[in-house]
Amino acid sequence: MSSAVTSRTGHDPDPVVLTLADVVGLLERRYPPGTAEGWDAVGTVCGDPDQPVRRVLLAVDPTAEVVEEAVETGADLLLTHHPLLLRPVHSVAATTFKGALVHRLVRAGCALHVAHTNADAAADGVAEALATALGLVDLEPLVPLGAGESDALDKHVVFVPVDATERVLDAMSDAGAGALGDYSRCAWTSTGTGTFLPGDAASPAVGERGRVERVEEDRLEMVAPRGRRAAVVAAMRRAHPYEEPASDVLELASLPAEAGTGRVGRLAEPLTLRAFAERAARRLPPTEQGVRVAGDLGGLVARVAVVGGSGDSLFDAVRRSGADAYVTADLRHHPASEARERAAFEAVRAGRPADDGRPFLVDVAHWASEWPWLESAARVLRQDAQERGATVETQVSTRRTDPWTARIASAPLP
Repeated sequence: MSSAVTSRTGHDPDPVVLTLADVVGLLERRYPPGTAEGWDAVGTVCGDPDQPVRRVLLAVDPTAEVVEEAVETGADLLLTHHPLLLRPVHSVAATTFKGALVHRLVRAGCALHVAHTNADAAADGVAEALATALGLVDLEPLVPLGAGESDALDKHVVFVPVDATERVLDAMSDAGAGALGDYSRCAWTSTGTGTFLPGDAASPAVGERGRVERVEEDRLEMVAPRGRRAAVVAAMRRAHPYEEPASDVLELASLPAEAGTGRVGRLAEPLTLRAFAERAARRLPPTEQGVRVAGDLGGLVARVAVVGGSGDSLFDAVRRSGADAYVTADLRHHPASEARERAAFEAVRAGRPADDGRPFLVDVAHWASEWPWLESAARVLRQDAQERGATVETQVSTRRTDPWTARIASAPLP
């Protein structure tokens, strides 16, 4: 017997059709906009939240050619990695080249949504897709998201008479405790017996001076951001009926992050730098730039760091990771030169040849480094839609938006 759900008349129910707002919700669950860099411009550029979305085209860049592809294929949504309007604008008039693209999309009923640095950092994001394409395993973020003190958590434990538990819990919650993801006022309580002996100078809320008292109490536990420690403790003390509440504040260990900038992993089997660079050239889409390499081509590569897009601001993190090679894009002369000079200096100090200094550099085209994410994003969007009982067709753009069209090899000096 079929497991499909049917109506009372025996006909299949109307298929679930997601709106743009629904799809954006699915995308933002995977690529939270709050994880984007402060300078970035992510989110929906144009589109009606109530419009149905049955077909999505994914691309790295929202170029005129890609917009035409979206219109020609009947896409309801164009999902791109790079923003169309990264810098503030005062007009999207059709007399400007970017305004003309917005008008073309709106007339065709095709929305535009951008997932940029929030997709870079995501667990299923750009860096992870690049690392997977290159055959890396045991992945971890190069720079974990939320690794700072502002994201650290405390556990507050307080013992409170059972008839005052709700009042203390509410006060601590109002001060910032008990938030876990999309949930608030989260707490754990267990009941036991508290005992104490008030001294001669005490003013006990329960019991008498000089007499042992036993009270039915709740052990109340709540987590809170470390930065809210003083506020939560103060709120607890104000709401607690005792003049000297029994309480603890425990600093919680940080869990390994799944999200963050870049990825570090290892090759299943070490390769020479030449063989690893050749793998990158085979597995990433072809571009005129190809793959540029700095380092000993015969040197062995086992541990690799990757950053999709421009990554020469992260050399310090790459060195700390212990990577043998670093794969990224848009490496500029001075940062790359200084990185190799430092690597050579440290190699010589360690008694190795200068050209064996780590990390080796593998520079690929910006567009090529981010393109593997498109297939990954298409796959998870289809899966997330299916969990909602809907079908969303996804298609990865066939247009190569790398801006370089030719490469002329340099002639040797006479």
